[in-house]
Amino acid sequence: MSFINISADGVELSTEEVKRYSRHLILPDVGVEGQKKLKASSVLLIGAGGLGSPLAMYLAAAGVGRIGIVDYDTVDFTNLQRQVLYSTEDVGKTKLEVAAARIKGINPFAQVDTYNEPLTSYNAKKIFAPYDIIIDGTDNFPTRYLVNDASVMLGKPNVYGSIFRFEGQLSVFGMPDGPCYRCLYPEPPPPGLVPSCAEGGVLGVLPGIVGTMQAAEAIKLITGVGTPMTNRLLLFDASEMEFNEMRLRKNPNCVLCGDNPTVTELIDYEVFCGMPAHDHSTYNNGVVEESDIEVRQMSLQTLKSRLDAGEDLLILDVREPHEWEISNLSNHGSFLIPKGKVLERIAELDPNVEMVVQCRTGGRSADVIRQLVPHGFNNLWNLDGGINGWATEIDTSIPTY
Repeated sequence: MSFINISADGVELSTEEVKRYSRHLILPDVGVEGQKKLKASSVLLIGAGGLGSPLAMYLAAAGVGRIGIVDYDTVDFTNLQRQVLYSTEDVGKTKLEVAAARIKGINPFAQVDTYNEPLTSYNAKKIFAPYDIIIDGTDNFPTRYLVNDASVMLGKPNVYGSIFRFEGQLSVFGMPDGPCYRCLYPEPPPPGLVPSCAEGGVLGVLPGIVGTMQAAEAIKLITGVGTPMTNRLLLFDASEMEFNEMRLRKNPNCVLCGDNPTVTELIDYEVFCGMPAHDHSTYNNGVVEESDIEVRQMSLQTLKSRLDAGEDLLILDVREPHEWEISNLSNHGSFLIPKGKVLERIAELDPNVEMVVQCRTGGRSADVIRQLVPHGFNNLWNLDGGINGWATEIDTSIPTY
């Protein structure tokens, strides 16, 4: 069993800190020495969303001395169902601005570092370098593999957590005596097989449960308390309130952490996973490049004008059936084929007909267009902003979600 070596030499607790952390200090397994280690430690959070929210708050409250956060998003109404760092008044603000203020409100002794930029192969090692522990709170496969690889290359533990619908996973990767994420998942799933939380949904309390467990693992690694989740994968099902555990082992043939690694530098993870990590664009050395397949955008106002003029346009909705029940454009002739079924049901579509493809905000519909173009569909438009944009700018009687 291994923990990380945190030196607390020269670290002292003030009278106010002794009072603040008194419930830790009276725990024999933590005590003054453990609290000093927490104060001397540094933890980097990748993402300030559902998992990052409880992580940031509980690590700050526990007394972690330095907390870094990587995120470049703004607070949206759809975040509030699960991202408890934020309130209604924060909508529209950058997440890092709100998160830093909230952490300081919880614990003014904590140093907060913010990185308002996408995490890429070009900045990951530089950002990771000053921190003792990396905590993965991401929601896409390219960034998960990037976090894993950079952590292993720098010799830093990666406290992994993931959530989807009612299910969560937890482990600690990258320890000297344990496996990495690639040992568990050598290859990413095929593009489109696993929906994102935005596509598939997530129970609001689930990231709170998993994120809090990630915080517990980080605290254990720092203080040397208990048994870390190295060599184990915890599976949690909130719908049944069941916990199951899988035993893991380091794969000697792992391309990253095995006996003869072949992945020795950070790679293009969007190409590796066949999917985008950052707003459906590929970052190369900080430069955004568009996909090889052009996706033409139709504005909401243009679609409204053409429909009002009686033009014969087909609107293909590629969301899931439960999303269609929330909102749809059926009164304008929209029909539903979920993204994962489009190629399977391609015979139902006419490549000679002008078609507007639409989803919730425009991401999935762009992906579907990229799938259809190689099959002879050249008269396609992506509805810029999706059904939520239509509900906001065109028809406010339609709900957004």
